[in-house]
Amino acid sequence: MNEAIQSGSTWWRRLSAGLKRTSSSIGGAITDLVAKRKLDAATIDELEEVLIRADLGVTTAGRITDAIRQSRYDKVIAPEEVKRILASEIERVLAPVATPLDVGGAKPFVVLVAGVNGSGKTTTIGKLAAKYRTQGLSVMLAAGDTFRAAAIEQLKLWGARTGAKVVAREPGADAAGVAFDAFTVARNEGVDVLLVDTAGRLQNKAGLMNELEKVVRVIKKLDPSAPHAVLLVLDATVGQNALSQVEEFSKTAGVTGLAMTKLDGTARGGILVAIAAKHRLPVHFIGVGEGVDDLAPFRAQDFANAIAGLEG
Repeated sequence: MNEAIQSGSTWWRRLSAGLKRTSSSIGGAITDLVAKRKLDAATIDELEEVLIRADLGVTTAGRITDAIRQSRYDKVIAPEEVKRILASEIERVLAPVATPLDVGGAKPFVVLVAGVNGSGKTTTIGKLAAKYRTQGLSVMLAAGDTFRAAAIEQLKLWGARTGAKVVAREPGADAAGVAFDAFTVARNEGVDVLLVDTAGRLQNKAGLMNELEKVVRVIKKLDPSAPHAVLLVLDATVGQNALSQVEEFSKTAGVTGLAMTKLDGTARGGILVAIAAKHRLPVHFIGVGEGVDDLAPFRAQDFANAIAGLEG
């Protein structure tokens, strides 16, 4: 029990530090705006603009300012009170999508991992492999990003590091063929979890998207219920562009859940709130650093408090 509490507090410190650029940007603007001022219509409009600029989205920004207006209109309001309302409203948006990724049921449980170049996709696969191995599960990695030799080598390194078997072909090989081989071997060997990497395809490149569709089709031929999860890895630093990535990848691969990385490298962490409000897809994981422990299951209250700059 004490270990769990200590682990939770360690992650909170990591998350809070990782979201510092986002919380400082929002918190600083809130303090500048409301300190020693009455909450009149002009101040509320300016506050809404601050929240929209922080990538929280128009809908969520409107909900937050409506809640502030109802409780404190035409009165002096402390910045900390605004932050508490901010955290509460963000949590309301995020709580329905904060969903763990359950890899039980099927064997192998096939997770197809998609995302654009630079999103942290291959690293996320490695971190997930480490987590599942720690839980005592057997893991196999499929090096389906055949366009980049570096991605194949990176996955092999993660395999060696985590004790996960890696199925790979030479660079330029057919990605669907790699997925087919890996699924066949994983099923024959009774592997618990198969993580399939895919090329970092740009969402506006039709040919690459068609290849992703082919990978999905090939996997379904082996098991109509697979892939059992399609995890889209998003880079928080791209801001609003992440919204269009969710739309395009959902059409192509049937995204079932999200992982957001690089939250420690941006003041635009609020984009996850906008994505949750618009798409309502489960958010399984968030990442706030390069270390293997810097990827963790998504918890709405922790994230909301960290963005608002509140204590955990």
